[in-house]
Amino acid sequence: MSELDSRLRAVCDMAVADSREMAGRHEYDGLIQDLSPEGVRAGLAAIGEGKLPDDPHDAAHLEIFEVAIRARFGELELHRRSPLEHLNNLDLAVYDREYAPEEERTAAKFAHLARWPEAVDNAVASLDLLSAPVATALLGAVRGLAGGVPKEAEEPIREAALKAHARLVRHVEEASRSGDPDASLGAEGLSLLMGTDEGLPVDLGALAGRADAERDRLMARLTEACAKLGQGDRPPLDVARELVRDHPGIDGVIDAARAGAEKAVAFTREKDLVPYHDGECLVGLAPESRRWAMAMMSWAAPGEPDAPSWYHITPPDLSWPERDIEEWLEVFSETTLPAINVHEVAPGHFSHGRALRHAPSEVRRTLMSMSFAEGWAHYAEELCVEEGFAPDDPRFEIGVWLEALIRVTRLACAIGVHTGAMTVEEGARRFEADTHLAGPAAMSEAARATFDPTYGRYTWGKLEILDLRERARAEWGAGFSLKRFHTAMLDLGSPPLGLLHGAL
Repeated sequence: MSELDSRLRAVCDMAVADSREMAGRHEYDGLIQDLSPEGVRAGLAAIGEGKLPDDPHDAAHLEIFEVAIRARFGELELHRRSPLEHLNNLDLAVYDREYAPEEERTAAKFAHLARWPEAVDNAVASLDLLSAPVATALLGAVRGLAGGVPKEAEEPIREAALKAHARLVRHVEEASRSGDPDASLGAEGLSLLMGTDEGLPVDLGALAGRADAERDRLMARLTEACAKLGQGDRPPLDVARELVRDHPGIDGVIDAARAGAEKAVAFTREKDLVPYHDGECLVGLAPESRRWAMAMMSWAAPGEPDAPSWYHITPPDLSWPERDIEEWLEVFSETTLPAINVHEVAPGHFSHGRALRHAPSEVRRTLMSMSFAEGWAHYAEELCVEEGFAPDDPRFEIGVWLEALIRVTRLACAIGVHTGAMTVEEGARRFEADTHLAGPAAMSEAARATFDPTYGRYTWGKLEILDLRERARAEWGAGFSLKRFHTAMLDLGSPPLGLLHGAL
């Protein structure tokens, strides 16, 4: 792992958890980010000091991240408004990945755990603008942190960590009762957050209109796909709600994901859709600390020695209520799991992770736009429909459109909630009207807008990639191919959307 220059290091110092997890910068192992008011001010003061990279793209990439950090921590002060940064700061799950010998990772985990009291003190000092909706939405996640405290840690360290955790829980509980009832950033705040993250001006009205148009396109595609099943005379979402009930049992979920991942990798290689087909992707049960997620990719990060990437799956727990088990299993249905497989594995996140390891500079291997990363994986789903994945089973296509309808509704809901045009309850009703989700699942998706205001990034990233692809077709003419286009984009790493044009 090469050393980072001081200017790039200052950015990583303001994103310790992401640098450690996504980029594999394990010099941060055992450390926390100082998210106290004083620590954030000191970190901001260091941003932008030093020489920019000689490469013009890398210089622009780094500067966008610097501007975004100033917006997040300086102008919007998100560390005061949401526990999310603090949750990431406390998270110990990264040490469960096999990037180094177990003894080394365990020592780092215990050192990190010993810093919990300090991290919680900083969180409590900072979280003075925590709204009631955000506190309520994240309270379960805050409480759940205790489950990741290793039982084998030395008792004094474990006891101090759990006492600190209890302080944080009490603080968030109090905010859920007495915090500001308005969680919105406002139109100006949301535009600033989205635009600075990606180096693009953001017109929220135009983007909301684009989300509506995309919803209509997706619903038309879903209707066409249902007709291929002989269900064209029924409302497509009713058909979908029936289809997702066909799923493996608890014991069969991981085997189904493993078979689907192998099929996705084979298809991506056969069609030669991405620049690199190297690496190994294993499929298995998520570590206990990561079982809040149904399915996720944990790739061999660019800064780590090469090792297998893991596609982690979490079946429901047998102790759960029957309805909760059924709703969880529907995610792994014969209709929706194949779309998740290509999103998480190939040509989605696993393939992207392999390309990141080959990116030509530290900036590109280290600073990752999540709108591009999630947009790429979401684009990969529709790409597989276009290229004929599972051509004899319309359920694959139906699953892709269902996942896309959830993603585009997130974009509409985030804009609505943060501009004041929509309440969370109205957002939940939109999820029920425009997706196959209902009841608690729809409400959960709508509530996520309060603490994850950029969760429309899947659709936004996908649409920007599709726009760029049309430009590439026009400009390259006979020289266009999917492999050439995808390679040109992925050579940029995980670029801010405002720099995607550099692929041309």
